[in-house]
Order: sequence, then C-alpha cells, then structure tokens
Amino acid sequence: MNKWRDVTFYNDEPIALKIVVVGNGGVGKSSMIQRFATGIFTQEYKKTIGVDFLEKSITMGGLELRLMLWDTAGQEEFHSITRAYYRGAQGCVIVYSCSDKESFSTVDSWKHRVTNECGDIPMVLVHNKMDLDEPRQLVKKAQGEQKAKDLKIAFHCTSVMRDQGVNEVFKRLAKCNLERILSARNASATSVHSRHHHRELADTVFLADEKKFKKRKSLFSKCRILD
Repeated sequence: MNKWRDVTFYNDEPIALKIVVVGNGGVGKSSMIQRFATGIFTQEYKKTIGVDFLEKSITMGGLELRLMLWDTAGQEEFHSITRAYYRGAQGCVIVYSCSDKESFSTVDSWKHRVTNECGDIPMVLVHNKMDLDEPRQLVKKAQGEQKAKDLKIAFHCTSVMRDQGVNEVFKRLAKCNLERILSARNASATSVHSRHHHRELADTVFLADEKKFKKRKSLFSKCRILD
C-alpha cells in the first residue's frame, strides 16, 4: 500500500523542497551536489564563492519532487552572506571529510547556524570520502555515528568519487519531508472534521428526558399564586 498516494498536489505541480548543504571548505559539498544532480564527478577543487544552486527532480512513492539544492561556501568570510540563504530550507546536509579533523570539529557549529535560521528541520550528517585509505581516515565512522546520535540527526557515509551513498542522502531528506507533509495533511483533515462535528452539535436541538422533565415540574405543583 502506498501511504503517500493521497498527498495532494498544488495545481498538479511537483512538491518543491529546498535543501541546503553546509560544512567546511574542501569537504566535498559541491562535488556531492554535482554528482547527485548531474551524475558528473570531478576531482578539481573549486572554492564556492557565496552560494551555488542546482536542482533535480525525483519520483518517490509515485510523487514527483523537485529538490532545490543550495551549495553554500564553507569559509568563514562568507558566513554573513550564506546565512540568509538558509531561510526557508526544508532539509539540511552537514558534510565533513573523514580526512579532515577540523571539519568534523565544526559540525555542532554548522547545525547551530542552520537551526537558528530554519528551526527544527530534517538533517543528515555525512561522513564523506570513505574511499580513502585507512591511514588517511583521521575521523572514524564510529565517531560520526556517535556525533549524529548526540545531535539527534540521521547519519550516512558517502564516497562521491565512487558514487556511493550520495543518492541515499537526498532521498532520506525527501522521505522525511513527505512524511511531514502527510502528517500535517492528516492533522488538518482531522481538525476540519472536528470543527464540522462541533457545528453539527451547535445546530442540533436536544430534547429533555421526559422523566426528568416531569420531576422538575412536580417541584412547582404545590405552589400557589398569592392574591
């Protein structure tokens, strides 16, 4: 049974979801978005200036979703610019590189920044570059799993170069948002039904119980009108 089949489209258009990808510079954010959106991978590093944007449409549960992917610069000098682009996001990917301890140490800070602007939205912590040789993996998978557990967010391992785990990251956020949409829709339907029920009660005339009515009448049967 498809639990999403009753999700209503607005004007028969795909559901649009804004997703921001954050993390220190050089951890593979741009490569990850490129890999997911276009299938292309390049090892050439090019620093993102401010923000970049790509989009990709996917189908999930028979529904079409348009993922709007915002690639934000990780360097400190761009934070005042990129912060404004977090607003309105419905999902967030926090990326660190397993070969970069500093990028891992700033994960809490990135989550805090996004939460301040967007509130409680679905997030995924990504342990990237898992294809590297063991000596170069300075941050272990278990450390990332524990960090995600502490922050109460999802965790995924990826290798953008090998195209491993990348699709699952964005599909995870899409699924979380579909579930939230469905939950909100069901809550709205319940609220409408409840208001309709209360209106029906307001328009209903209730007849008093006959025995109670007779008993109440007997209280006045011995009263006299004084002249």
